[in-house]
Order: sequence, then structure tokens, then C-alpha cells
Amino acid sequence: MTKKILILGANGFIGHHLSRRILDTTTWEVHAMDIAQDRLSEQLSHPRFHFFKGDIRLEQAWIDAHIQLCDIILPLVAIATPATYISDPLSVFELDFEANLPIVRATVKHGKRLVFPSTSEVYGMSTDEEFNPETTQLVYGPVTKSRWIYACSKQLMDRVICAYGQQHGLRFTLFRPFNWIGQGQDSLAAAHEGSSRVVTKFLYAILHGQPITLVDGGAQHRSFTCITDGVEALMRILADTSGLADGKIYNIGNPHNDVSVAELANRMVAIAAEYPALRESAAKVHFQALPGTDVYGSGYEDPRRRIPNIAAAKTDLSWSPEVGLDAALRSIFTAYDACA
Repeated sequence: MTKKILILGANGFIGHHLSRRILDTTTWEVHAMDIAQDRLSEQLSHPRFHFFKGDIRLEQAWIDAHIQLCDIILPLVAIATPATYISDPLSVFELDFEANLPIVRATVKHGKRLVFPSTSEVYGMSTDEEFNPETTQLVYGPVTKSRWIYACSKQLMDRVICAYGQQHGLRFTLFRPFNWIGQGQDSLAAAHEGSSRVVTKFLYAILHGQPITLVDGGAQHRSFTCITDGVEALMRILADTSGLADGKIYNIGNPHNDVSVAELANRMVAIAAEYPALRESAAKVHFQALPGTDVYGSGYEDPRRRIPNIAAAKTDLSWSPEVGLDAALRSIFTAYDACA
């Protein structure tokens, strides 16, 4: 029997990579919604891809009908850019929690399976060497630091979903991406506006020979994960028919790609210099260190390190990340070079 997968937010970073992978490697049908479709040119012509252009906040009837139709529901719509957590925290809560809650409830009502994106942000300021979904305490800064509204919204959704599992038998799996990177993560226009994530910001600066700003000197560490590794983990979650992944929370990240943001910037400049078309602009780049509050405002606060414990994903999904950081970064520059 062919699975029917509902992807809300199919035009997003994860959504467009995942939908392409499903169509390329399975016989499953994809039913999809987003407010834009610019990343879905290949999928739109595919006979097993059924797309509706709409906003999840306005299309409850369509969503309810398609939750009834489909087997697995993936609500991927969220604001996931740190600058927005600080500049517009209410929009983050309203979309990431409030707009997704009716989708979760409809999934419960119709007895379908939910695969929901949590985030590595939920671990907050924990000082654990590795973050473990079962044991790590979730530690946040004061309420005045609006940076944490995204993490709080996601954590609350995690708890609501778990409660629906306990009290109403919802079949669910939560996955926590650790800094997934790759082609099409954010638009360069978003980087120009200052609302993109770190790799796209650095890419924009390198392409234009502009200074790279290292917030707090770039001392904070992140574990960067290639989107192809992340999507492979999701495919294994979606393919599970045994129920092994039900009720589980999986960290999906690459602990071997733990580097400081400053090292990330240096690697990106060095890799850019390998491409003749980028060599001149990369040579113009220099670094400037600024306090986080100068860049983002008083609501800024940031964890020093985020390393995932991926033992559960290894055991249950037989999954391990395979792509090193330099290879992941080269894939981004190669994609840009091919489109330039």
C-alpha cells in the first residue's frame, strides 16, 4: 500500500529536500501546502506530488481533509531564524505554537501518525557535554531575553504532543535537528535583510566581499549537520512500520562537526577561494567581532555549545551522519556556483 505523506511547509528548507527525496526513492504520495513554491519546481511536475498554495493559519478545512486522507502528518511550518526571536517574538509564538496546535489536535482526532520537528534549541543553556533527550535539563535565560521564546514554544509543543500520546494514544515521533545546513537553507535576499541563519549570512558576505560579523567573537560552538544526513534520518522515521519510533524523541545531528562559529567562517572563506568565480570576493572578506547585544539587541543570549547525543537514532533507526563539515559546505558553494 502506497503511503500518503502530508507535508505542511513543503517549500521550506527541510520540506523541499524531503519531498524530493520521497518522490525520487519511494512510491509514496506527497500532499503538500506552503505559501510559496519557488523551491518546488521539480516536484510540481511529478504525478505523485499534490500541492496546494495556502497559509496554515487560514486553511483549516483543507488541512483537516488532508489529515483524514494521509497516513503521516509532518507540520514543518515555523519561524526558525534567531534574529526574529528577538525582533518579533510574538509572531514566533503565534506561528510556531498557536498555528500548529490545531494541526496536532486534528491528527489526534483522525487517529493519524505525527512526525513533528522539535529543535536543538530546547536544550537552552544546559552545560551537559552532550544533549540527551531523556536526561538533559532544559535551561533558559530570564523572560526578558526574548531569544528563548522559540525554544519555549517548541518545548511546550513537545510536551503537548507527548501528553496527547499518553492520554489519547497519539502515535508521534519528535525529531530535533542540530544546525542542519545545505543548499536552499535561506535565500540570499534574507541574508541581505539580516533575517537568515549563520551559514547563509556568511555566504552572502563572501559572495559580496563584505565583512563577516562574528557575534561575541564567534566563540560559540555548533554541531553542523548536512541536510542529506538529516533527510536520511527522516526517511527512516517515515518508513518505520514496527512502531519502534513511536513516542520517541531523536536528536538528528553530527557530533563530529562541532566547531566554533569563528572556525566555520574561516572554513567557508577558505573553501570559497577554491572556486575561481569566488576567489576575488573571498579575498576581500575580513572579520569583525561585535557583542551580541550590539547586533541583536537586549533580548539576545546564546548557548556556548550544542553537541547531540545520537545513540537512540543509531540504535532505533540504524542511522549515523556521514557528511563532514567541509563536504557539506562545498555542496552549498557548488550549488551556488552552478546557478551563478
